[in-house]
Amino acid sequence: MDKSIFSKLDFLTMKYEELSLTISDPDVIANQKEWQKKMMEYRELEPVVKKFNAYKKAEEDLAATEEMLNDGGLDDEMKEMAKEELSELKDKIEEYSKDLLVALLPKDPNDDKNVYLEVRAGTGGDEAALFAADLLRMYTRYAEKRGWKTELTDMSEIGIGGVKEATLRIIGYGAYSRLKYESGAHRVQRVPETESAGRIHTSAATVAIMPEVEDVEVDLSWQDIRVDTFRASGHGGQYINMTDSAIRLTHLPTGLVVSCQDEKSQLKNKEKAFIELKSRLYALYQQQQQDEQADLRKSQIGSGDRSEKIRTYNFPQGRITDHRIGLSIYQLDAFLGGDMDSIIDALITADQAEKMKSFNQ
Repeated sequence: MDKSIFSKLDFLTMKYEELSLTISDPDVIANQKEWQKKMMEYRELEPVVKKFNAYKKAEEDLAATEEMLNDGGLDDEMKEMAKEELSELKDKIEEYSKDLLVALLPKDPNDDKNVYLEVRAGTGGDEAALFAADLLRMYTRYAEKRGWKTELTDMSEIGIGGVKEATLRIIGYGAYSRLKYESGAHRVQRVPETESAGRIHTSAATVAIMPEVEDVEVDLSWQDIRVDTFRASGHGGQYINMTDSAIRLTHLPTGLVVSCQDEKSQLKNKEKAFIELKSRLYALYQQQQQDEQADLRKSQIGSGDRSEKIRTYNFPQGRITDHRIGLSIYQLDAFLGGDMDSIIDALITADQAEKMKSFNQ
């Protein structure tokens, strides 16, 4: 590893040691929100720091073993043992180096989140709906195998057991990190049960993976608000009172404006306007998140056409092919039964390798 990588790892080690003191501080412990935040940072850094320490120990052992061999004071048996140990240490160092480089890659902020998984029948009529139902079962079983919980939040079925569209909420740590690669068009090649001539049909279904959006916490600061006062008036210009008790709040970052003149007290009007402004901001942020998710979904699923495939499920050959990495496995039944890790792990490895190219440039 080069010096820049070592510098980053040394910095993370120092930060980890600082956090270990911080999470033991009684004042921080008393503030549970702050303590939980620091604990999360500490736990994220812990495996990286432990791996780095193991790497440094292996480097030290390697240097000591090489020194023993160079001294020439070993008999043949001890020399052979030292050479074996040298080879094992080099393998360990190479493995630790790869793991540390992966750990330093920029992390997707959504990786730890729950997901909403949407399946829709695409091209292929009833056969596409039956395939969509197969995919829904596959993901449900995969979630069960990983110990995640599932909630079917929405489903539209057809009479023969097919699914036009369905949304599955998957609750589990790291669900998005593994399922995000499933977004796109999935193609199936098989002989439909209704096909009397035994011809193979090609159909498609689309999958969209969306990270679950957490409740929006509106952090509203008075520093971001311009407060104007004016004289409250009733219908037809009749004065309610003769003082500037009415309040107008303008949220400077967004331009939202809220006025309140219900109360005679300026303070009460200010409190009510603040609550309304906070509610309006909450609604605005929620709408922005929904718009972002809609754009994400649109970019993920394409048109549902057979040609826009990320993966093909070929029943006659018992084969699954992921076209993004050119990987085929011949375990179709097991895969549809939820044993999906062989392809998902390969997709993660390919993604990490691609990111590492940019990271090393």
